[in-house]
Amino acid sequence: MSKASDSFIPARIAVLTVSSRRSAAEDTSGHYLRDAALEAGHQVVENAIVPENRYAIRARVSAWIAQDDVQVVVINGGTGLSAGDQTPEALQPLFDREIAGFGEVFRMLSFEEIGTATLQSRAIAGVANDTLIFAMPGSGNACRTAWEQIIAPQLDARTRPCNFHPHLKK
Repeated sequence: MSKASDSFIPARIAVLTVSSRRSAAEDTSGHYLRDAALEAGHQVVENAIVPENRYAIRARVSAWIAQDDVQVVVINGGTGLSAGDQTPEALQPLFDREIAGFGEVFRMLSFEEIGTATLQSRAIAGVANDTLIFAMPGSGNACRTAWEQIIAPQLDARTRPCNFHPHLKK
């Protein structure tokens, strides 16, 4: 078990939107994730939009996990079943360890909201170079579910009995 802290410790977060259609002005899910992270007390150190291309996704995430100032990468989009949905394929080769429970818990929570349509979500998470990476569907509701019910509590060093904070690069 990871030891919980008595005080909040902000994480340094990068937010990535995977979309071949959205511009920065239309990136409501990316805006939500940035605002939610800031509101929680974290630092958003980078943000970007990349097209639905596994190599563009992998290149952006690879650059971030190599940076000392990025501890967490939060990705929205590209996790479905259509041909353009390639986020899991882009991320899996980067993972040192996969966090299988993230996708499982996300789909469990999502089932309560959208029923069996959650089967088409390939939400995924892992650790690469001591950087946590979370990828979720690009819908606003999916981002809210993932952030509010899974990611935010686990990025809070005060969450007991354990949280992700001890696993972040220093």
